Amino acid sequence: MISQKDFITTQYSTIVNQGNFAWSAPSNIALVKYWGKKQDQIPANPSVSFTLKNCKTITKLAFTKKEDTTNFSFDLLFEGKPKEDFKPKIQKFLERIETYCPYLKNYHFTIDTQNTFPHSSGIASSASGMAALAMNIMSLEKELNPTMTEEFFFQKASFLARLGSGSACRSIKGSVVVWGKHEEISGSSDLFGVEFPTQIHPNFNNYQDTILLVDKGEKQVSSSVGHDLMHNHPYAEQRFLQAPQNLSKIKTILVAGNIDEFIQLVESEALTLHSMMMTSMPYFILMKPNTLEILNKIWKFRNETKIPVCFTLDAGANVHVLYPENVRVETLKFIKDELVGYCQNGQYICDEIGNGSEILN
Repeated sequence: MISQKDFITTQYSTIVNQGNFAWSAPSNIALVKYWGKKQDQIPANPSVSFTLKNCKTITKLAFTKKEDTTNFSFDLLFEGKPKEDFKPKIQKFLERIETYCPYLKNYHFTIDTQNTFPHSSGIASSASGMAALAMNIMSLEKELNPTMTEEFFFQKASFLARLGSGSACRSIKGSVVVWGKHEEISGSSDLFGVEFPTQIHPNFNNYQDTILLVDKGEKQVSSSVGHDLMHNHPYAEQRFLQAPQNLSKIKTILVAGNIDEFIQLVESEALTLHSMMMTSMPYFILMKPNTLEILNKIWKFRNETKIPVCFTLDAGANVHVLYPENVRVETLKFIKDELVGYCQNGQYICDEIGNGSEILN
């Protein structure tokens, strides 16, 4: 059983003075949702997600050894331009991971990051952003410690990413990723994400996710605040029992290929997430009127055509439309004809299941 202490690095076999890396890391969409966390970004319940392919963050990390090792030193660029308002979040992340990466103060870093999706589109960029940064930091650590195993490399990258943004640990490696201890998932841990241990049914290969950008404004309640509101939530205990049961169910569904059961469970999970928000104190609603219009249109379309299209939601107003690759043509026609009108500026993004982070140089 791996503990946090296993990720503390104290000895290095190599001296590295300067260098650079570049990684891309994708966004992910949870099928069984994580909502509520304990100290140190530990999830209150396990979750499982599809890794996306096209919505990703690309981060370049350049580093140079420095004399003064008392403070963290970094420049932050977003799309090539200085981005001061992102710096406090990176500073906080470096402070959180310093125990596990004590070499960080030895270097000055230039972090240059960009997203393949529009910034502030309402798509969570913290997951992909923190995952991409963690991959770069682990590339530096592997230079310092070349004997590191590949398994440890990815586990620690996921562990570090989690300390920046909980769901970022599901953006490191794999198409379907489980985060949180679950007795039916071998090697599963609250500390990092693990690849789904069983071959998924061909029905779910290249599964499509078209993201409808309903509202691109800033959420009135952040996810961090929402997670905290689960501490005294009247239904939290029941939810924390339900999520592992749903993970067991979806494990069976993904292996057997039952799309009808997939639809039922995934839509129920999405609505459960939002019902937790509506019943917290203070209560809040992140769905918009157009979100509800889209959900009703999807139900009507599925009912009339028997085409297996379903939705899931993140902690926001946008809708992820999920469907098998073999109904792509009909579904995209439906989206263009009937759903795009509910999107802000008619914007949507076509995506599908991906494989995780990729090194770029």
